[in-house]
Amino acid sequence: MKSYQKLTAAQPAACRVEEEGAAPVPSGHGKLAPWWVGSGLLVAAVLLSTITVWVLRQVSGGWLGPTAPPKCLVVPESQRFDCYPERRVVVTQELCESRGCCFIQSPPLAEGKQGVPWCFYPPDFPSYTLESLNQTALGMVGLLVRREKAYYPRDIQKLRLDVEFETDTRLHIKITDAANPRYEVPLDVPRVMKRAENPTYSLNFSWDPFGVLLQRKATGTVLLNTTVAPLIFADQFLQISTSLPSKFLYGLGEHRGSLLHSLDWNTLTLWARDVSPTESFNLYGAHPFYLLMEEGGNAHGVFLLNSNAMEVALQPAPGLTWRTIGGVLDFYIFLGPDPNMVIQQYQQVIGFPAMPPIWALGFHLCRWGYGSSNRTWQTVRAMRNYQIPQDGQWNDIDYMDGYRDFTLDSQKFASLPSLVEDLHKHGQHYVMILDPGISSTSPHGSYWPFDEGLRRGLFLNTTQGQPLIGQVWPGFTAFADFSNPDTHQWWLENLQHFHAHVPFDGLWIDMNEPSNFMDGSEDGCPPGELDNPPYTPAVLGDSLSAKTVCASAKQKISVHYNLHNLYGLMEAKATASALIQIRGKRPFLISRSTFPSQGRYSGHWLGDNRSQWKDMHYSIPGLLSFSLFGIPLVGADICGFSGSTSEELCTRWMQLGAFYPFSRNHNTQNEKAQDPTVFSPAARTAMKDVLLTRYSLLPFLYTLFHRAHLQGDTVARPLFFEFPQDEATWELDRQFLWGQSLLVTPVLEPGVDSVTGYVPQGTWYDFYTGSSVSSSGEMLKMSAPLEHLNLHIREGSILPTQKPGTTTEATRGNPLRLIVALSSHATAWGDLFWDDGESLDTFEKGNYSYVVFNVTQNIFTSTVLHATTEATKVTVGTLSIFGVQKPPSKVLLNGQEKPFSYLDNQVLNVSDLGMSLSQGFSLQWL
Repeated sequence: MKSYQKLTAAQPAACRVEEEGAAPVPSGHGKLAPWWVGSGLLVAAVLLSTITVWVLRQVSGGWLGPTAPPKCLVVPESQRFDCYPERRVVVTQELCESRGCCFIQSPPLAEGKQGVPWCFYPPDFPSYTLESLNQTALGMVGLLVRREKAYYPRDIQKLRLDVEFETDTRLHIKITDAANPRYEVPLDVPRVMKRAENPTYSLNFSWDPFGVLLQRKATGTVLLNTTVAPLIFADQFLQISTSLPSKFLYGLGEHRGSLLHSLDWNTLTLWARDVSPTESFNLYGAHPFYLLMEEGGNAHGVFLLNSNAMEVALQPAPGLTWRTIGGVLDFYIFLGPDPNMVIQQYQQVIGFPAMPPIWALGFHLCRWGYGSSNRTWQTVRAMRNYQIPQDGQWNDIDYMDGYRDFTLDSQKFASLPSLVEDLHKHGQHYVMILDPGISSTSPHGSYWPFDEGLRRGLFLNTTQGQPLIGQVWPGFTAFADFSNPDTHQWWLENLQHFHAHVPFDGLWIDMNEPSNFMDGSEDGCPPGELDNPPYTPAVLGDSLSAKTVCASAKQKISVHYNLHNLYGLMEAKATASALIQIRGKRPFLISRSTFPSQGRYSGHWLGDNRSQWKDMHYSIPGLLSFSLFGIPLVGADICGFSGSTSEELCTRWMQLGAFYPFSRNHNTQNEKAQDPTVFSPAARTAMKDVLLTRYSLLPFLYTLFHRAHLQGDTVARPLFFEFPQDEATWELDRQFLWGQSLLVTPVLEPGVDSVTGYVPQGTWYDFYTGSSVSSSGEMLKMSAPLEHLNLHIREGSILPTQKPGTTTEATRGNPLRLIVALSSHATAWGDLFWDDGESLDTFEKGNYSYVVFNVTQNIFTSTVLHATTEATKVTVGTLSIFGVQKPPSKVLLNGQEKPFSYLDNQVLNVSDLGMSLSQGFSLQWL
């Protein structure tokens, strides 16, 4: 009897397997023994299950329905893998059993809630058999054969299994049609030339039914066990399930909710969709990657390289099921072992994020509804008048003529070129919005973007070969096909024409799911299995074309059915390239729709949120999830996009938003303004102060982005990334860290003057005062009046900070202040990356400075590892050392005595150092 089972670390011998590197068995393939068989356990299990079912039937009023066969009764509820996942269908026993599955009815749940599936796979449901397995230079190649048809049309009888041991911590498993090519995601992934020599994993197989069993060698933990349910591989329905070693699962975006996913029968859908962030809905981007914390503090990650409509079903076994309706099953597994390393290994596959220009890390202002360039200019002037930091001024679609791309409202925005010129004179920058929908209704010859795009054939087409026409802000529109390289050139030319008139510095690409105000097109969508597939994942609107274009639309390299989730990524790639060619500097780009590798081209904002306290809270798991996805330049609309904020909410949100890696206050039209200048003096001052704090930390933040660009570090990160052994951190998503060192604990509730936050074990120092708090790893109540944001520095850290100015340009010329937070052993470490802040590939070309700071035995040392002339323009002015246990008798700078101050809270300050950043130095206190 075939069996799908939960395998624990103690049960790997339950199946006959082929060990990695072993010679394949040519015949007599092993069958997986049922996990309940042995010593009469089967009989006992059936009897116990039958009695249990009888009892449950009595207390539930008969919900269980007719008695199920014994083979069904022995499957525990948590391990019932759904055999009938279709929505909008009442699953009957007849429908279920027509698929050869078990039917046990459960009590109904509240509307919108999922529960134990009524229809689930029996232990003997037919699957694929591993017919052969042969060694290759990089791993193995196998043949999978299905002898009984599955219940979805055009199931594929023979599959090819490719396994590559790519690195010691990365495994690549790919399952494809053995006879015919299928669509695969056109993403550049690394090609390895040599098999891993000492992998940290062991890979075994069940032959009949086919299954993958992956273990961590060091602990024996089973990371993947796909024998728990059958593999299904049909033309438009691909499904594979696995057990999970714990319930601590993260990632799988883009969704709104807590950072840690619930495994209580929870389904997450991945299909790019324009909808205000709402729980349980598929949102703007698609990221089929998860990170899982294992018992003991190890972590691993799994990436399914597939861009088709997809859902991931989670259940309390714990278990997970991938369902996608196209492409292939192309998995990368990352062994970490710590969560930071998992994310680095993931980005080694999808690409490291781009290094942003430093001005991108300043504060940005925008709203839809300024109404004119003059009113936009008034806001900029008010910010300057109050000396509130600001680097970027943005405009939403109201700058356009009739909401048409590459046009300017010549009446209301006539002075926009002058505004941009003024911004540049003050060291500030201008960013504007662009949508991919190109107006199709202008008289011929009057709107070059459409006329030329039509002439060159650069739009998405219907199945009849005509431009697909939908409706967006300008009315009827065609949609640019960014899968066509010729479209990139046309996009560049459009941007060049507009830049000659309005010299923008960055771009904001919106509505690029792509969004459509009608379903499909003005003519609907044609009949056929692309627009009406045999199975539709649980997408909002119950249709692939809901508020987007037809899945059958033709693009240059494939049909939209395959490319939909890639649309934002492809537009970002074209836009980043155009910005580089136009400006010759690092591009700054923010995109709404995203896909793996997006960080190479753009940042992301979390979409059209609301001015509500819960939206502020949800922004934290949102930005932390995108850190996992390799898109560190991320933030939410500060104070909320829609609805009217309150002064208290906006003050608290500005404090939190000052620590978003991408920091922008943005709101909608027809609501009261919410930029810092419109509030009371007290609120305005609190907002200004926290922005000045952000600007003082720019050297530290910029260095974090360098490490992200160089090796895939996260910038904003969850606490468990730094404290993976501390399970108390695994569910935290109301606080976060910048890098390893800076703990941010915002207020997320109204009407309070304190906040309770978790402080991991060790000594932490108040950022503002240097006073220390020692924690055993506990929740601590902190004072938090309206003007205060709690920031704490981790012991052993050195943070490079700078006297803040009102722009990044003004700040960069100011002296540095190095904050040293001594460990319990009186040691500390930090670093600083410094370049001109905007040129392309400064690290790659060697045009940068890199300085490392160390403290040991009461000696601070600044060591210059690489230097350019940029570092000569800035000086180290002050050294603040937190945690100096006793007052020094003297302080020596390069051997020369130097004045100092020492405070009762054990803070040593040495000012007026006047040391060039380009020169190493030492400071000793005795």
